[in-house]
This record gives sequence, structure tokens and C-alpha cells, in this order.
Amino acid sequence: MASPTLTITDNRTGKRYDLPIEHDAIRATDLAQIRVAPGEPGLVSYDPALINTAACKSKVSYIDGERGILRYRGYPIEELAEKSSFLETAYLIVKGELPTTSHFKMWQRNITMHTLVHESVRHFIEGFRYDAHPMGILIATVGALSTFYPEAKHVTDLESRRVQTRRLIGKMPTIAAFAYRHSRGLPYVYPDNDLSYTGNFLSMMFKMTELKYRPDPVLERALDVLFILHADHEQNCSTTTMRVIGSSLADPYSAVAGAAAALGGPRHGSANEEVVHMLHEIGSAERIPALIKQVKAGERRLMGFGHRVYKNYDPRARIIKQIAHEVFEVTGKNPLIDIALELERIALEDNYFVSRRLYPNVDFYSGIIYEAMGLPVAMFPVLFAIARTAGWMAQWAELVLDEEQKITRPKQLYLGYDERHYVPLDGRAEGGPREDAVPPGPL
Repeated sequence: MASPTLTITDNRTGKRYDLPIEHDAIRATDLAQIRVAPGEPGLVSYDPALINTAACKSKVSYIDGERGILRYRGYPIEELAEKSSFLETAYLIVKGELPTTSHFKMWQRNITMHTLVHESVRHFIEGFRYDAHPMGILIATVGALSTFYPEAKHVTDLESRRVQTRRLIGKMPTIAAFAYRHSRGLPYVYPDNDLSYTGNFLSMMFKMTELKYRPDPVLERALDVLFILHADHEQNCSTTTMRVIGSSLADPYSAVAGAAAALGGPRHGSANEEVVHMLHEIGSAERIPALIKQVKAGERRLMGFGHRVYKNYDPRARIIKQIAHEVFEVTGKNPLIDIALELERIALEDNYFVSRRLYPNVDFYSGIIYEAMGLPVAMFPVLFAIARTAGWMAQWAELVLDEEQKITRPKQLYLGYDERHYVPLDGRAEGGPREDAVPPGPL
């Protein structure tokens, strides 16, 4: 059977080109042969925000947005959320397979031994203002770790990659908890390695005067599941950032700091924070119709609905919705859940949202759970970063080992001036550029 190809006819020249198709994709570099005349630039594809461009090959996670499917290394997210733990899922994502009993014990030990941070890291965090945002503290502190572990720059060394992966997964909860305690003016709580990964994090967050913090098992498990759901998600904004920075062979701490910075934006990891703000603003179910009217009129966005990839119900949202009720049995019911459920019901009975395939995503319910657990909204993207570190490191390792990958350097479509020549300051006309000139820059 002949290899599949795509035939393109360039109507400017009448020439025909046969481009090979592999994995339902053509190589963008194959377009470069399509040109009007020898020596001229070849054809490029224009894809703002990379909406339909595959920039890598990956084996980590898979999404089918049409059917609402998410899998890690082939395993359905529903099975992992029900049967696995975050550390086991992190092993799967990083290593490619579920661990044996002996390998999992070793993995737990390797992560646990890296939960402590250097005392200078603690002093570094203490240098932030009392009202510094926890996400800003996390980003800066993770970036600073590259100065503590200079050997991390040896990114092609397998053992170095393994050690930095363990360090980052182990230290992220500690840095996150220190950032939270700093924002509250509370003394930092050091790791308790007798506890589970999420139990230890809850201890570092909420321990006060008790000699031994014992996390509620329901909340501990709920947080574990939330971490599983956020561990990886194909080539999203922060993962793409991780890969772009990593393509320069920068150390992984710098790359994770950049990925976390991307995650902190309201279109990405801070989206659940925006949902909680919206639900508080609504205040009661009676005010939902007015909000829906504003959304349909284009006056505001409905936060937590719709997703770039999912054109069906986000599978993670279904799981979180179920967990919410288990959490409320311990914490008491968060009144925002009633508003959220009614908002979902009204929206999904409205053809405006159904026809546009706007369904609740993972952010719609996760913030409600975090708030019920006593976590402030400023910590929401920080929690996301803890979980996503496993995915970032797996994606980074794939990039480093991929012989096809080079330093990221996309093309652009230049729309500025043609060549022009410098005019001395005293010879320039007053009044700004001519009306027929290229518009000035955005700043």
C-alpha cells in the first residue's frame, strides 16, 4: 500500500506538490519547498496560539475532546482517580509504566527524602513582603533552586534528570506551604515524612500547636485525587512553556519556574480562582438568570465553562463534582455548590451553551472544594503547580531525548515597514507618523 500523501497545487505557479502524511500530520518544513521563484522564502503555515499545530510527539497523556476522554500513558483518568494515588500516578507519568511494589516503595523513599529544603531557601522566602502572592513566591523560589543545584544544568545526563525530577516533586509542596504560611504570618512547618504526600502537605499548611498533625482521611484523599486530575494535560500553555524553555537546554528549575509563571495566568491555572470570584459575585441562585443574560449578550464570560480541547463534558469535572459532596461531609457544605449546580443546570438546558458545546470544565468545581478545605483562592494555582510538576518533568525529559527537537524558533509574518533610513532627531517632522504609515507599536 502506497504511503498516504497530501497533494497541493500552488495556483500562483501551477506547480503540484505531494507531501507525505504521517500520524495524520504533514511536516510544516515540507511547505518550505512551495515557493514562487528560486531563492524566495518558502510557504509557511500561520497558526496563532498553535491551535492546529503539533509541535512535538509525546507518549505522556492523551485527550479526545470530542468524546471527553483523558488518559495518562493509556490509563483512563477515571480508573486512576478511583484506584491510584498521586505518587503512583506521578511514577506512571514520569517512568511510563505503573510501578511494582518494590519500585513504588523506592519511589516513595526517593521523593520523601527530598521534601526538605535548604535553610537558605527558607530565608529567601522570608525576604518577600508579607502580602506577596503565593504564586509569585513559588515561581521565584523554584527558579532560585537552580543556584542550589548547579549540576542540574547537565540535562543530557540520565541520573541528573532523575535526581532533579525527584527533588522537584518532593520540594514543590514544601515551597508551596511555606509560601502560604508566609502570606499568613505563620511560622513555617517542616515536612513530616511519616505522612503521605498529600497528608504531609496538609500538615505543613495547617499544623498549629499540636505535636502531631493528623490529616482528615477524606480531605487527604480528596486532595490526592485533585492532584491526580491535574498531573498532566497534553500540550497546554504551561507545558508548552516548559518545552520551549527546555529546548534551549536550560536547567529544569528555570523551566519549571517559567511553566509555573504561565500556569498562574487567569486563562490557565488561575481559572478556578476566577470561578470562585464569579460564584461569590452571583451570591444566590436567583441572580443566575441575570448573569446568563449578560453572558449571552457578550458582556462577560461564564468562568469554568468551555475548554480549548474538550467539546464534551470534561471527564475531570465529573470526578470533582462527586468528590465535592464527600468533602462537604467533613467540612460542611460550601454554599457556593448550590449556586454552581443551579448554574450548570440552567446553562446546560440553554441552547446557547449546548449548541456551542460549552460544558463545565475542571475549574468549575475544584475551587469550591479548595475553599471548603480552608484554602484561600490565592493558593489555587499553587496547588495546580504542585500536581503539574510531574507532568512538566515527564514532558521535559521527552523533549531532551527527542532527536528531532531543536531550540524552539517559530516563524513570523512580518507586517512592518520595508527598508527605511535613519533621520537625525532635528530633521524629523512633528505630529507623529503619517496617516498612511504603518500603525505604531502596541506600547
